[in-house]
Amino acid sequence: MSDLALQRRGILCVVSGPSGSGKTTLCRRFSESDQAAVYAISATTRKPREGEVDGVDYYFLERSEFEAGVAQGEFLEHAEVHGNLYGTLKSEVLSHIEAGRDVLLDLDVQGAAYVRAVNDPLIREAHVDIFILLPSDRELQNRLQARGTETEQQKALRLLNAHEETRHWPEYRYTFVSSDRETDFATFRSILISERCRSSRLRNGPGETTFPGV
Repeated sequence: MSDLALQRRGILCVVSGPSGSGKTTLCRRFSESDQAAVYAISATTRKPREGEVDGVDYYFLERSEFEAGVAQGEFLEHAEVHGNLYGTLKSEVLSHIEAGRDVLLDLDVQGAAYVRAVNDPLIREAHVDIFILLPSDRELQNRLQARGTETEQQKALRLLNAHEETRHWPEYRYTFVSSDRETDFATFRSILISERCRSSRLRNGPGETTFPGV
């Protein structure tokens, strides 16, 4: 029996959840701990928060730049959230998927729905999505308070939006309730590792036309 060389295309994993659910932290941690995964940097028209770096945390664009990119078809998805535009550049996704690298995106429910509706067969084959729920409003308030980056008015708006976003969890392939950081990461990682083993994602390596024994 000859050596079996399997290759796969990458996964496009969309992660959503209300503010404070830890979705960005999970995406970053997994991509930093796994060489076969990358965290796709979103573009936004909002102003950088203290300590944020252009090209690392977000691509910070002027509204006119962002709208020009949309008009030229450069975005996989885009949406307006809290008065600012957010979107994912196609260049941040497609080349990685073809190379067998998983792309992690943390998106709001609008952006996730946009990706879910894309007709591109490569995107549809690669796509999987995860929603992270918070156990209670009190926990959401505690996490927003701990961030210390928003005014009371902004926190109230995020709480209101969280209630609306949470209604959409049944639309996602996977959903779990946030616990502590280590438990959340273990759950998140197990989903992605399982998705990598889907038979539909695997194909023969170069020079092979069939799997051994087939």
